[in-house]
Amino acid sequence: MRTRLATFLASLVAGTHALSSGSSGGADWRYFAAGGISAAVSHGYTTPIDVIKTRMQTNPELYNNSVPLALAEILKTEGALFLLQGLGPTCIGYGLEGALKFGCYELAKPLFAHVTPSAFANAILASCVAGGVAAIVLCPPEDVRIRMVSDPSYASNAWEGFLKRMDEGGPFASFAAAPAMTAKQVPYTMGKQVSFDYFCDLAHSALVAACSADVLQRVDGFTPVIAALPAAVLACVLSHPGDAVLTEFFKAGPAKGGVLGSARQLIAAGGG
Repeated sequence: MRTRLATFLASLVAGTHALSSGSSGGADWRYFAAGGISAAVSHGYTTPIDVIKTRMQTNPELYNNSVPLALAEILKTEGALFLLQGLGPTCIGYGLEGALKFGCYELAKPLFAHVTPSAFANAILASCVAGGVAAIVLCPPEDVRIRMVSDPSYASNAWEGFLKRMDEGGPFASFAAAPAMTAKQVPYTMGKQVSFDYFCDLAHSALVAACSADVLQRVDGFTPVIAALPAAVLACVLSHPGDAVLTEFFKAGPAKGGVLGSARQLIAAGGG
């Protein structure tokens, strides 16, 4: 028992120096495919939650920071089907975003593997690159999604929303939000990708410490599932400030001072 506990504690201490349970990365199309499918599905089925969140961010005085109140008001005024508002741009945008975020992170891992003596720091650098790429790709669909949710009359479907946005500001109008999107996506990618590798290490070590070899062989496949929950929670916490700034940016337009200006505007309105 003491030996197993010592093994787990040693892994806990060393985890930030060697993310050994994560993949070594590389140029494999399956990283891009898996990332795109996973992101499209996961963000797609959580669209109702995102609709409530966006409505609360764009109309905080109406919903009084209450999720049940926001849900009840949406159901009363817009109907249950409105909880799927923005599903199209969500699946399209996050499908592309996930493919590039996961794929570029794995692609960048070996490229950054020896930049610093710390494997943890190198993984952070790789995640920053992946998050930056994902931010650029996500700007147009997220712009349309937020407009469709905050203003139900904006467009009846994703295609109409994209066309209307281009008519309003040209094909590159949505990319004005790139700095605000980066403020959301880079912390999100760091929190999710790097911590997932780290938590995989910890989960595997915990199973090694707690299970016999026979049991370990049967349950070690659950390591990614165990690691995914804390990684997802950490990613959400780290990205939430940037997400609030991004919604403010799309709602009110560019503020003086860019992303910091939008943040100050949000705080002044009581959102920080």
